[in-house]
Amino acid sequence: MDITVQELKERLDKGEKLNLFDVREQNEYEEDNIGATLIPLGDLPYRLDELDGLQDEEVIVHCRSGKRSGMAQEILEQNGFNNVRNVIGGMLAYRAQ
Repeated sequence: MDITVQELKERLDKGEKLNLFDVREQNEYEEDNIGATLIPLGDLPYRLDELDGLQDEEVIVHCRSGKRSGMAQEILEQNGFNNVRNVIGGMLAYRAQ
């Protein structure tokens, strides 16, 4: 299941507490971030314990364009996460709106 940048922005603007993860690289995150927790895609399989307890909660993943976060979504789903949402278009779409 995916999430649009419009829905994400509305929820962030409301101050909703989200399980939001950025799977880009450190330098990309430092240049521009929306307050997500940084776990680069390459590190994700080794840092799943940091997401322990979120298996049945909504988890939102994003990257630059949606490709890496789509891969992160697959990794999480393969590891028992039941409600992972990928931000369609990633940060490019988020900043373009």
